[in-house]
Amino acid sequence: MTKWVYGFGNGAGEGSADMRNLLGGKGANLAEMSNLGLPVPPGFSITTEVCTHFYSNGNDYPGSLKAEVTAAIAAIEDQVGAKFGDAVNPLLVSVRSGARVSMPGMMDTVLNLGLNDETVEGLAKRSKDARFAYDSYRRFIQMYSDVVLGVDHYNFEDLLELLKEDREVTLDTELTADDLKTLVASYRKCVEDELGRPFPQDPQEQLWGAIGAVFESWMIPRAVTYRRLHDIPENWGTAVNVQAMVFGNMGQDCATGVAFTRDPSTGENLFYGEYLVNAQGEDVVAGIRTPQHLTIDGRKANGSDLPSMEEVMPEVFDQLMDVRTRLETHYRDMQDIEFTVQQGTLYMLQTRSGKRTAAAALKIAVDMVDDGLIDERMAVTRIEPASLDQLLHPTLDPDADRKIIARGLPASPGAASGKVVFNSDDAERMAGDGEKVILVRIETSPEDIHGMHAAQGILTTRGGMTSHAAVVARGMGRSCVAGAGELQVDYRNKTMFVSNVSIGEGDEITIDGGTGEVMQGVVPTIQPELSDDFARVMEWADAARTLGVRTNADTPEECRLAREFGAGGVGLCRTEHMFFEADRIVAMRQMIVGEDESARRAALEKILPMQRGDFVEIFRIMKGLPVTIRLLDPPLHEFLPKGENEMAEVAKAAGVSVEKVRQRAMQLEEANPMLGHRGCRLAISYPEIPEMQARAMFEAALEVQAELGETVQLEIMVPLIATRKELEILKAVIDRVAETVAAEKGVTPDYMVGTMIELPRAILRAGEIAEVAEFFSYGTNDLTQTTFGLSRDDSANFMQVYERQGIFEHDPFVSIDEAGVGELIEMGTERGRAVRPDLKLGICGEHGGDPASVRFCHKVGLDYVSCSPFRIPIARLAAAQAAILGDGSGPE
Repeated sequence: MTKWVYGFGNGAGEGSADMRNLLGGKGANLAEMSNLGLPVPPGFSITTEVCTHFYSNGNDYPGSLKAEVTAAIAAIEDQVGAKFGDAVNPLLVSVRSGARVSMPGMMDTVLNLGLNDETVEGLAKRSKDARFAYDSYRRFIQMYSDVVLGVDHYNFEDLLELLKEDREVTLDTELTADDLKTLVASYRKCVEDELGRPFPQDPQEQLWGAIGAVFESWMIPRAVTYRRLHDIPENWGTAVNVQAMVFGNMGQDCATGVAFTRDPSTGENLFYGEYLVNAQGEDVVAGIRTPQHLTIDGRKANGSDLPSMEEVMPEVFDQLMDVRTRLETHYRDMQDIEFTVQQGTLYMLQTRSGKRTAAAALKIAVDMVDDGLIDERMAVTRIEPASLDQLLHPTLDPDADRKIIARGLPASPGAASGKVVFNSDDAERMAGDGEKVILVRIETSPEDIHGMHAAQGILTTRGGMTSHAAVVARGMGRSCVAGAGELQVDYRNKTMFVSNVSIGEGDEITIDGGTGEVMQGVVPTIQPELSDDFARVMEWADAARTLGVRTNADTPEECRLAREFGAGGVGLCRTEHMFFEADRIVAMRQMIVGEDESARRAALEKILPMQRGDFVEIFRIMKGLPVTIRLLDPPLHEFLPKGENEMAEVAKAAGVSVEKVRQRAMQLEEANPMLGHRGCRLAISYPEIPEMQARAMFEAALEVQAELGETVQLEIMVPLIATRKELEILKAVIDRVAETVAAEKGVTPDYMVGTMIELPRAILRAGEIAEVAEFFSYGTNDLTQTTFGLSRDDSANFMQVYERQGIFEHDPFVSIDEAGVGELIEMGTERGRAVRPDLKLGICGEHGGDPASVRFCHKVGLDYVSCSPFRIPIARLAAAQAAILGDGSGPE
């Protein structure tokens, strides 16, 4: 028969720390502390399986649960020597949530449960303190009414403030026992007025009401939002922990507090926390009274005159210091603990791995390795890969004021402030004059590349996490907020609106690409610093991982940055971005409007030395590491001008009329360019383009090879292949150019030809394509689009609706859809390697920097992932964790 309830306390627990999936994190750790012999008030945990049953059966409980809870309450009564509901010697309990991962403040808690008009008198007599008893009762009525009965807590806070004004006191602690009796009566009347029924007096009704409320709090909006933001599955559920109350509000020899065994902001090995004398737990975080520091050093460092616990309760403080050491040594991690002191006796109410900044996580991990608590492999698993973003980009000063006017998607991390501009030319001009600017666009296009490069940050009102703006911003290391749909942009008047706020060109705003927030004015930022701790952890990560990490980089600047961040090569160099440079866009447009092949070739001759120079720089920087260069991918119309002045400029350079340029633009316009004349289709239609690009690559590779004395690992990638024949045709073009260059230079270039797998048909025919291709690189951005039939630029409009309704667990453009796109990748890998066992495999979509996607790539046996430069440390760490934890056993 299924066991639904597990007891703990009195030096023993039925559970243990490794049972968090069943008992939740809080319950598992209460059992573990009990087994360690620490002073834990007795109690029991109702398992997460009951939560699952509750939601699967119309909010009903398993049949045997009530009997198990009754027996567990009796066990607490025996250990404490009090009886639940007894008017003379009442047992009071707390009822708390406890998911398997920490969700601080997201779900509900009830303290002092079991009090009613009779038991409060018994508590007053037993404690010889009527004020304490009625203080506990008024707290219980307020908390229970808010959490279980749905009476807003503000009702009770108003009554409390009115009473303090009437009694001419400032602090709650200044109210007398009679004052609190009056307050209890007011609270009860409030409940009856609000609900039309009295506050429940039956302790059993109270208990089951609280248990139900905790289970129901799993689905309240703030908990749902927290789970979505932290990728916590809904089906995990929460446990419920029922525990005998201990009281920090019985007098001056009582206290309550929270502590971290190390500083969670810096990682310093300092005991860090706060406490309050004569208080209950919620008082510490409620802000009604000023909490006091635990240590003398902490008090002095913060300039506080309030005495520390070390001074007020030295004996209990010494016990707490001993608990700190025991818990950290046992768990081998920084702990977040809650405690209560009742009449000079210390009780432990919770321990869990403490939340910490990325800098603190690195320092704690390195220090614990140096102290012999953990080994290097375990240290690598202690840092959340995505948290490294905090270290790589400027962040907002947490103490600074901010006025948030809109929210979008956190598309590229970092914070940036600047003057608003609405087009890329203005951004470039103002930046050239020394101004800091934020480029605001409805959506960006490749033509905005110069403005994006000039801007401190990019803000768009359309587009998702993998839109053009997001992808390019991440590659450049620019902050970006995308899809801020609340904003209305008026290009004509160079203004944007949101609610009653109007912001014009030149007005200053701040964007936070880590949260998606848009703020009016300048908000101060903190610049990142990479520590020696970061370098050591990255070194350990590289030793552990088997998956290569390359970069998506289109410019020498991005390649240099990627090398600094530890890239093992270039996994995607998008040549189209090179054509948008001001000194070559005219020649590119001249090629497009060419009347015939000879005219196009004449224009391409102008581009050849520029393209060759780009590749020379990239090959030099990568120094023999593999470089994958993708042939031109976007449709030609993206390169053509939209305005009359630019059309005239192109017409003059090409020696044709403006009307001819306009007609050519109309000819190239497509209804659905994403599935149109682009990629390999463009190269087959205009073979002179891949010929020029291949020549530029080969000549650059041979030049750098002669200069550095080591082979350039050139990998030429053909995009959007759907059939073997397409790749055969273009490989033949590339091979012919290689033979020509070899004849001219007297040296044969070393290269591979492969393809970007972006279409489901290419997956299905991967075996025959692998007969020609020497490598596959999964272009997961487009593969996701073509698998789902979704536009990554437009899906942001409904993506959150899909996530809220459980259609998608997460945005498939952010993290690989393992069930669909993932299965296709596995299929392509299996079929490709069946034909060519040494087939090199990687991914080059934005998923390459997503930790969950990196773990998937490790699992299916890919050779490398490729991502934007600023995500390389994240990918390196995620790849190492996948290798260490991949078999499920965890680090030694």
